[in-house]
Amino acid sequence: MFRSIRAAGALITLGLAAAAAPALAQDCAPSQWGAEDEIGSANLVTAERVKMAAQLIKQGKTTPLGIVIDANTPAYPPRGVNLQVVQPNHTGGRAIDLGYEATANDDLAQIWFGVGSQLDGLGHFGVGGAFYNCNDWADFAPITGLTKMGTHNVPPLVGRAVIIDMAAHAGVEFLEGGHAIPLSDVQEAIEQQGVEIREGDIVLFHTGWTEAKLESAPQEWGSTEPGILPDVAEFLAEQNVMAVGADTWGLDVVPAPEGGKLFFAHAVLLKDNGIYILETMNVGPVLDNGVNEFMFVLGQARVRGAVQMIINPVALY
Repeated sequence: MFRSIRAAGALITLGLAAAAAPALAQDCAPSQWGAEDEIGSANLVTAERVKMAAQLIKQGKTTPLGIVIDANTPAYPPRGVNLQVVQPNHTGGRAIDLGYEATANDDLAQIWFGVGSQLDGLGHFGVGGAFYNCNDWADFAPITGLTKMGTHNVPPLVGRAVIIDMAAHAGVEFLEGGHAIPLSDVQEAIEQQGVEIREGDIVLFHTGWTEAKLESAPQEWGSTEPGILPDVAEFLAEQNVMAVGADTWGLDVVPAPEGGKLFFAHAVLLKDNGIYILETMNVGPVLDNGVNEFMFVLGQARVRGAVQMIINPVALY
């Protein structure tokens, strides 16, 4: 049975209400890629950047960044996973005559695409009904699927990725839930760890949260988390990065600091700048191999009109 994280749901509901101030038309400016653009920072995928990223493959190793999910994976309620293995037209292993006695299994799933390791598309998060590139919710989000900015439109996200190890910066194995990461700490970590952020990069934060809590304390893992503050999102947007992610389920700190806006880094990245968010990126194993710069490759499932997508990007180094 899917384990509902009620505490997180309450926090998120309160935060969304706080962040959902009316968005005025005059506050919206067209994207740097034009008023009709739907893919945002994916425009930064170029042949030159792909070739440069490929040069980071030194050891010939690959590491999955996605986690394994199942019906017990904590997720923003009421999201969940329900999987059934079936044998259509030959239940119980009854053979099908294909010139031989064939038997097979299929799978049938009822699943939310926002569970576990996931891509947040540009149609996921807005403020006051306004989304990326001045799109109004009512114009593109029928129940049958997004008519703009669906994740099926996102081209393969391929480029250079860097990891900023905030746990190491703090001198701990993992940051505690509710630990807010301000821009000053990120800038210190960047300098101390020799991380260079370039235009078009995928920037991933390591907090140690998933390694420490996902298996040992899943309820805690899904009800709180360390995470960035909006000033970090604004800084990364100024660097014109392609995507921002972390080894946490929501990137932002939960709960927000007193007087802060919950999940407002989502608004800064997705709505204001068209920068993709990558959640639950299991970067710890990459760091364990002594690597914090690598080639990132993501080709997500292309379900038309999807808002998010379960993903398993690959780190190549």
